[in-house]
Amino acid sequence: MSAYQNLIAGQWAPSATGRTFENRNPADVDDLVGTFPESSADDVAAAVVAARAAQPAWAAMPAPKRGDVLYRAANLLEARADAVAREMTREEGKTLPEAKGEVGRAINILRYYGGEGARLYGRVIPSERDRVFMHTLRTPLGVIGAITPWNFPIAIPAWKSCPALISGNAVVLKPSELAPLCATRLAEILVEAGLPAGVLNVVHGSGEAGSALVAHEQVRAISFTGSEATGSKVADVCGKRRARVQLEMGGKNPTIVLADADLDEAAGIVLNAAFGSTGQRCTATSRAIVERSVADAFSEKLVTKAKAMKVGPGLEAGIDVGPSINAAHADRVVTEVAAAAGAGAQVLAGGTRLTDGALGRGHFVAPTVLGGVTPTMTIAQEEVFGPVAAVLSADDFEHALAIANDVRFGLSATICTRSLSHALQFAQRIEAGLVMVNLPSAGVEYQVAFGGSKASSLGPREQGPEAIDFYTTLKTVYMKY
Repeated sequence: MSAYQNLIAGQWAPSATGRTFENRNPADVDDLVGTFPESSADDVAAAVVAARAAQPAWAAMPAPKRGDVLYRAANLLEARADAVAREMTREEGKTLPEAKGEVGRAINILRYYGGEGARLYGRVIPSERDRVFMHTLRTPLGVIGAITPWNFPIAIPAWKSCPALISGNAVVLKPSELAPLCATRLAEILVEAGLPAGVLNVVHGSGEAGSALVAHEQVRAISFTGSEATGSKVADVCGKRRARVQLEMGGKNPTIVLADADLDEAAGIVLNAAFGSTGQRCTATSRAIVERSVADAFSEKLVTKAKAMKVGPGLEAGIDVGPSINAAHADRVVTEVAAAAGAGAQVLAGGTRLTDGALGRGHFVAPTVLGGVTPTMTIAQEEVFGPVAAVLSADDFEHALAIANDVRFGLSATICTRSLSHALQFAQRIEAGLVMVNLPSAGVEYQVAFGGSKASSLGPREQGPEAIDFYTTLKTVYMKY
């Protein structure tokens, strides 16, 4: 067993409380990944002090030189990619190929924002006055708080920390207590790459540490990814103290399947988006809205594919679906499926915990397909965050679009069709920040903006060049010459 610590002012240290918590493999609860500090408000305060002390010198470093640190970190992570991916599978449960893909994404994020150090552009704007030179420039905010979830335990810490760091900010990172190891590995690599002490601080723990970070008056901005309920509380606190806030929260993402679609391909797209990463992605498809004339044929194909998926520990070869993150989460998924069945939905596949043999040591749920779902059912309105796909029927494109938009979330959405007209109309009219045509709703890339609408997101976009907007202040300079 390994005992991990907080990173504050360049030093690894236990929590001031002396308390720790365990992290166990969700595929095998007998496998103790490690212990981590259960941090308090005092630990957060110490991290903020360290960040404030380190930030001015880091901001004074030329941005391309800051980028060199991120480039070196990318190379170090690439050299350790296999080991970090295996640790990710142990702590979070996703399959090893999925974990390798996520580590690769973190490497790309480090390199991309390393390059942004040479692209922190301002603008020159003509003045209406004689001999007045006007231009804009970007300056860092100061100390940034980043609160990250468990489902992408290295990619999300990277995509919050990297744009903040390249912009000249210092960061206090509070990773999820359900999957804290990969964030520690990212911090270790950045320190080894030459990041100065105090520029990145990592404080482990649960709600006490997160609440203290959100409320700290010297933290100029909070970037949060997590549940809608917690995100709303973060927004309230930040609003009262006039701190910037960026929220990425839930999704109830639709895939519309029209009658002209290749149904086998469409079933594969939904399978990927609904059951990949055990459905534990904010961009996962949870609603397949299918034109009525092909709904039965589509459902049959999806059920066949779902039943063929292999469920098990993600470190084993050939596994398609890993465990839920913990027992409570797995129980909630099957409870919601049972409630849907009670409301009139048909369980066409799955719907139960899997406990035979070695699966009994983990938190496994069978890939689940529900038929006969109507738009007003809870299962069609609320995020499940598990391997569950609900199939709804629609009369035509217009009806399907209306069903797709009739939820309070608006993160990602897909349409499967051969019609260019319907694809373009969908892109214009769907209430979502991420729009896919004949692609899974969960397939996003690091070099373009990420974010949603309605209750899914608040604040500027993450990822891509737009991410810099949240972490900088735009100054306008007037010069008489």
